[in-house]
Amino acid sequence: MPAERVFDLAVIGSGGGAFAAAIRATNLRKSVVMVERGTIGGTCVNTGCVPSKALLAAAAARHGALESGRFPGITTSAKPVDMASLIAGKGSLVAELQSSKYEDLIGRYGWKVSRGSASFAGSADDPVLEVSAAGSVETLRAEHYLVATGSTPFIPDIEGLIEIKYLTSTSAMELDHVPHTLMILGGGYVALEQAQLFARLGTKVTVLVRSRLASAEEPEASKALMGVFADEGIRVIRRAEVESVRSSSDGGVLVRVVSSAGRDEYPADHLLVATGRAPVTGGLNLTAMGVHTGAHGEVVVDDRLATSNPRVWAAGDVTGHPAFVYVAAAHGAIAVDNAFASASREVNYRSLPRVMFTSPNLAAVGLTDKQARESGIDCECRVVTLDHVPRALVNRDTRGFIKMVADQKSGRIVGITAVAENAAEIAAAGVYILEAGMTVTQVANTWSPYLTMAEAIKLAAQSFTRDVSQLSCCAA
Repeated sequence: MPAERVFDLAVIGSGGGAFAAAIRATNLRKSVVMVERGTIGGTCVNTGCVPSKALLAAAAARHGALESGRFPGITTSAKPVDMASLIAGKGSLVAELQSSKYEDLIGRYGWKVSRGSASFAGSADDPVLEVSAAGSVETLRAEHYLVATGSTPFIPDIEGLIEIKYLTSTSAMELDHVPHTLMILGGGYVALEQAQLFARLGTKVTVLVRSRLASAEEPEASKALMGVFADEGIRVIRRAEVESVRSSSDGGVLVRVVSSAGRDEYPADHLLVATGRAPVTGGLNLTAMGVHTGAHGEVVVDDRLATSNPRVWAAGDVTGHPAFVYVAAAHGAIAVDNAFASASREVNYRSLPRVMFTSPNLAAVGLTDKQARESGIDCECRVVTLDHVPRALVNRDTRGFIKMVADQKSGRIVGITAVAENAAEIAAAGVYILEAGMTVTQVANTWSPYLTMAEAIKLAAQSFTRDVSQLSCCAA
């Protein structure tokens, strides 16, 4: 057996949280080893954020050509999609970023990589990692360990599902053809982005949701997206439960659904399962290390990202915290600072931005109306529809709104939600507003550039004290 290799930090995983931790630790002059059993880079660059947004941008370009008639005097068209070329182009972009933003950094910072599947061994007081690959086992010992193994698509227990060739967001983005019909199970971020992506490529899409679209966000957002989807020919069946799935004689699928309309069986070329994600903790032997996990397999951490074992930390999706790559990256840096510098840094989601890259975007920061009331805030809200926002008027697309939630007593803004083109940028501005503790009055009286979508923030603040429909352009 080879001798143990000893490091200051051993990181399991190679995604955003793992890389942020490794970079922070090497900057602190700590020795680092990163364990990865698959492709370097994790979900975001390989199968999540980067490929999905690249394909969404391409689909938006095609949709823009088909919908250009909303501008007088403009007539364009779009040919059918060459899906194989589109997927190949997406693959090239992913490979470029995976190399420049991940693999190349390993050599630049100088940490070690161990290829294989990791499992904790030893004891809770003296843990080690055993890394298995190709029949051999390597033993790694570290002062601290970081579990950053991410998440994987959650597959619900539905009769017949495991017997068909269903799609996940990963496999859907590898199709070499545009399906004629696609049924999507789920109403969250991944489901809705994939629904619009394929609809804009030419697929007839049906979405099955248990309650409403984007159910964790403001109800106005669900209503706005329902309108957008209806405009684009995407059928949404609400309050739907999938009873069973089976293959059809033509090679597709038949999905039996129980909804408020009764029981029906729907045919489709493919079924895409997008019902959330599950933490990846199988095989890590966490229980033997005294590391507590939750009901869904997530690693339980406190606000400092510490687990129940003082030498084991966790970051990113595996914790069950909000599944955004920027959350994972922040986790990785915070965990390292706390482990090696006794920084006592804590995670705070008060101003966390959330973005769904549909078109228009759904983006939010801070609390929804319901969340504010549940937290004991006596709040006041205003909703401004986009037909009052000059940028939306010149874009000739007024589908959407901006909603502002404020503490009625202090006037402090506690939440902003928008459905609009580039609403993600509104959420980014909202982060700074919430972090600064700005009030409705301050935002209503501050500068905002004209003919930007972000001007909607100022208009929403102004709507607390005046009728914005009666304001002229650029009204102060």
